[in-house]
Amino acid sequence: MSQKSGAARRPDQKGFTDKQGQYLAFIYTYAHMFRRPPAEADMQRHFRVSSPSVHQMVVTLERNGFIRRQPGLPRSIELLVAPELLPILEWLEINPSKSL
Repeated sequence: MSQKSGAARRPDQKGFTDKQGQYLAFIYTYAHMFRRPPAEADMQRHFRVSSPSVHQMVVTLERNGFIRRQPGLPRSIELLVAPELLPILEWLEINPSKSL
């Protein structure tokens, strides 16, 4: 997969882009909040993107070894990245660098 100039990898993220890190953080957070992995529709609603965009990201995350899925089984995403390596989820456009 070629990367766009704005999606350069940062060494502190252990190989995933900022956008991939946000999807991984969402998967982790959702699974811990609801005790089951998210469906692609959940990610689509959260990130406000199209269904094909979410599916392509899931395929990319799986191909790069960040997640594992069971074929034909819904909500089967398993995170393969240690939680301590995940970025903070940008929830509701909160910017931690700005003071309240």
